[in-house]
Amino acid sequence: MIRKFISRVSKALGRKKPLSSEPAVIPHSVHGIRREHLHSSARRVCETLQDKGFKAYVVGGAVRDLLIGEDPKDFDIATDATPEQVRAAFRRARIIGRRFQIVHVMIGAETLEVTTFRGELGHDAKKDAHGRVLHDNVFGTQAEDAARRDFTVNALYYDPASETIVDYHHGVADLKQKTLRMIGEPRARYREDPVRMLRAVRLAAKLGLVIDPAAEKPIREMAPLLENVPPARLFDEMLKLLTSGHAVKCLKQLRDAGLHHGLLPLLDVILEQPLGERFVMLALENTDQRVRADKPISPGFLFATLLWHEVLAQWERIKGKGERPIPALFAAMDEVLDSQAEKLAITRRIAGDIKDIWAIQPRFEARAGKKPYGLLEQPRFRAGYDFLLLRAESGEVPQELADWWTRFIDADGDERAAMLLPETAEKKKRRRRKKPAGGRGETPAGE
Repeated sequence: MIRKFISRVSKALGRKKPLSSEPAVIPHSVHGIRREHLHSSARRVCETLQDKGFKAYVVGGAVRDLLIGEDPKDFDIATDATPEQVRAAFRRARIIGRRFQIVHVMIGAETLEVTTFRGELGHDAKKDAHGRVLHDNVFGTQAEDAARRDFTVNALYYDPASETIVDYHHGVADLKQKTLRMIGEPRARYREDPVRMLRAVRLAAKLGLVIDPAAEKPIREMAPLLENVPPARLFDEMLKLLTSGHAVKCLKQLRDAGLHHGLLPLLDVILEQPLGERFVMLALENTDQRVRADKPISPGFLFATLLWHEVLAQWERIKGKGERPIPALFAAMDEVLDSQAEKLAITRRIAGDIKDIWAIQPRFEARAGKKPYGLLEQPRFRAGYDFLLLRAESGEVPQELADWWTRFIDADGDERAAMLLPETAEKKKRRRRKKPAGGRGETPAGE
């Protein structure tokens, strides 16, 4: 039904027709999306605002995903109510954002993003020296809001009350033609927000679209503008890209578009390390499979895999200077994360998860005495073990090591004891040295 709908609208809204401020209003009988397809929280937000006399629509990616038969993960709302009016309409709501104010409305366990229609940017809009918009709290009409959105397939508005789709820029026709088209002049739009270059690659890969040549051509030339983007925004966009379910395809397109070579150190690490390429690709393919199967993923685990071979290289370099292995590993970990922090603001919590997974890896080598039992009790053991399995599958460590730990985890008490490797003579000697004098571990008299 969706295909028939897109085909019919594509014919009706062929690209030969010039864009107009008058949108196409597409009824439910054509597009087939019912209000029941929305999460109840999205319906409730729209109904509450509409009951108070405001316009309110589900907008952007959720509408696009419903049209192509995908289940949206988020439902964003656009309205003509100001942020203060939105906040006043709900018991649990707060205004956030500096560059452009939005309202987070909390309904149950869900948080919905509600934005006021954005107006046309004036000549006096606050921008940096490169043209990036710094302050954007300018409100306007729905038509102006549609023109401010990045791609035509994202400028779609769904009204739950009438079950109609409002389409200003032929986004539905572009979906049919499998084209990702920029609204407005691409170079100007990239200057306003360079992150749109990353977003174009992510959406094209996720939706199976071809980037319109007019939008694709400037990317390689304008890629240096990403150097001016705050690290926190780059991290958010990279995380979306890597957890899109199409990370492998996205990374290849980023390389083809020239969005690496010092612009994003993470991409250089991923794409230009021959020794770790198999490891990284296995990690990304595993992540893609989990996303598509709707299984949970850990950003900390993902970034730990992407940066691991950079850590290995620094670890060897620091050990080569005479540092002991474990202190050298921790120094290498800090160096790699610090180098990424210049371009990607990895959150403190995720950085902690990354370090825990890395730090546990040398401990898998110890398979004698009490150490394996202690390792099992570590809070991050399961993530570290999964990481070990990837290392073995890529050929970095012997498969026998991973197999041993798999058996050890599943074994009972007696089986585990029988699996322990004999301690070396040197280790036994060190243990005897550490044993306190006085027989059975007693403290010597007089101490």
